Amino acid sequence: MRAFHRAASADGADRSGLTALTYAWMANYASDATLAVALANTLFFSAASAESKDKVALYLLITVAPFALIAPVVGPLLDRIQRGRRLALALSTAGQGVLAVVLALFMDTWALYPAALGIMVLSKSFGVLKAAVTPRVLPPGITLVTTNSRLTVFGLIASGVFGGIGAGISYFSGSAGAAWLTAVICGVGVWLCLRIPSWVEVTEGETETVLIPRPGADGKIPRVGMSAHVITALWANGSIRALTGFLTLFAAFVVKHQTEGTPGRQLLLLGIVGAAAGAGGFLGNALGARRRFDKPDALLVTGLCASLAATVVAAVVVGLATAAVVALVGATASALLKVCLDAVVQRDMPEAARASAFGRSETILQLSWVFGGALGVLLPPTWWIGFTVISAVLAVGTVQTVLTTRGRSLIPRRRASS
Repeated sequence: MRAFHRAASADGADRSGLTALTYAWMANYASDATLAVALANTLFFSAASAESKDKVALYLLITVAPFALIAPVVGPLLDRIQRGRRLALALSTAGQGVLAVVLALFMDTWALYPAALGIMVLSKSFGVLKAAVTPRVLPPGITLVTTNSRLTVFGLIASGVFGGIGAGISYFSGSAGAAWLTAVICGVGVWLCLRIPSWVEVTEGETETVLIPRPGADGKIPRVGMSAHVITALWANGSIRALTGFLTLFAAFVVKHQTEGTPGRQLLLLGIVGAAAGAGGFLGNALGARRRFDKPDALLVTGLCASLAATVVAAVVVGLATAAVVALVGATASALLKVCLDAVVQRDMPEAARASAFGRSETILQLSWVFGGALGVLLPPTWWIGFTVISAVLAVGTVQTVLTTRGRSLIPRRRASS
């Protein structure tokens, strides 16, 4: 425990407030993991094995609707919060805890669906708020790249530990036990959110960002537009997030479909893909934290091409082994490209606009995950079909990323009104 605390408070993180944010972020990751355990048998497996489309549609709604709602609606609203960010973090965590109690009490009723949806919406809201708060707790001499990589690694550790604990509790007391554990973690998370230093509330001088600057009524530009390099990084990250969203749901549905009636084998096969993705996440963050990103565009395109090559191979050489390779390569590229995006935002965006830029970029990446996740649920549970489709999607994203590095785009630009 002492070694863990030293790692969390290294480089002056305890004095800047980063340690407090790290613990709150870990609680959010932990509650997400235990919620996934609670919903595994009650929601996911029932949808994956259902012949009727209504169960699959409900699962799709519960899984991806939070991302779709956060991106165009809640994200911009949270971006405008200038006071009370700590309280907003605490309230989103408290709301998750209350709904987890509802989930535990009414696990076998239709209350399961709105409660699960509400928890996921609040969890994604927490992520957007965290992205806006992070620039305010940077220790001296530590970059946003290193900080975000550190937060991600600590979050993955919390997810693995508490996911395992939740699985053990679920084994002995059912899914309701994991839901109760989620509620307890959220209760602790509220306390951790309120321990974040008060200076994260100081937003004097901050400005909002937009993808495309729009002139105001007086002819001036009221918001800061994102640079061309940031737009390129967003296209690359959005494309790779579509892949990770797709693989998260598609692989699970295929495994469930092909191993019906053998839960032990299902767990083993899903564990292989999940372990590959987890290893890729750690590897990508470890590599990203040590790079200087002198040529970010080249790295973005390389990551996309490597992922595209993996999906093409998986479409031709069908099987769980190649799916695990895609998970490893895709997760590594996703983590590395996200670190690259952080570096480009820090380099190109003025300090006053960085908090808003991170909040905006997070919502865009979540919406990209929605698209990939929806494909993963709606496509037939057949390896070659799924990987062929996602290869085509990734190819389009790669081409678009390459074009944006040259100031061009597949999307026709709107003509300016006369």
